[in-house]
Amino acid sequence: MHPIIRLVNRNLTISLNPGFLIWQVIFPLIYIFVAGFAYAPLIHEVPFGAKDLDYPAFLASGMIGFNIMNSTLVSGIIIWNDRRHGMFEQIMSGPFTRSHYILSNICTIGIVGLVSAALIALVGYPVFFESVEFAIITIPILIFGAIIGSVLFGSLASIISTRLRSSEGFNVIINTVFLFFAFVSTAFYPADGAPEPLRSAFYLNPLTYLVDVIRAGIFGNITDFVIFEMLVLVGIASVLFVIASKLLTKLDF
Repeated sequence: MHPIIRLVNRNLTISLNPGFLIWQVIFPLIYIFVAGFAYAPLIHEVPFGAKDLDYPAFLASGMIGFNIMNSTLVSGIIIWNDRRHGMFEQIMSGPFTRSHYILSNICTIGIVGLVSAALIALVGYPVFFESVEFAIITIPILIFGAIIGSVLFGSLASIISTRLRSSEGFNVIINTVFLFFAFVSTAFYPADGAPEPLRSAFYLNPLTYLVDVIRAGIFGNITDFVIFEMLVLVGIASVLFVIASKLLTKLDF
């Protein structure tokens, strides 16, 4: 078996436990079916492109991007635990190289991101199916969002895990950063109704671009700005991936 496949299998085995899978499904379900319908009487319609969405549909589609981001915490946690418990040293003393380790982590977060996106799309479909406009590019757009989003946020989680040594610092920083991304984005509410400077902060957040691209694919609203957002995501993901790879190649035991 190829070393990368062996490491990916190992990563998935230790990551995809019942608790993680339940969290990945139950947490979004609470938002979609509790918060979504609870706020629906207050937020009747949300403008998106040429159509108006009811709030549960807007939120359900946003949760796909949110869950992709949330699932990529796996990358940082794997690296952190490997360093903390001496597994990184053991892996490097076996038939594996740092390149194998880096590529296996990228493959892992890509798989987890795709599975996560598929789960939430299936769970949320009954909520937004009336507004869905499937086209030839819908599935490719969703796959693009899952893979690029996984690489982007997975690389960020990897960077954080390589720079911090205390468990308290790791947990505080990574949870603070990802909470900021989650709530200062269009995942839960539209940017148009937000006051400045909060509205501008939305577009400094890569999750906003990811969510907008996924919504555009689901609701058939591919515009020039959405294409620009896709290019921005590719650029940010590429930069963070290069930084994370360089830090991992210099990682001490």
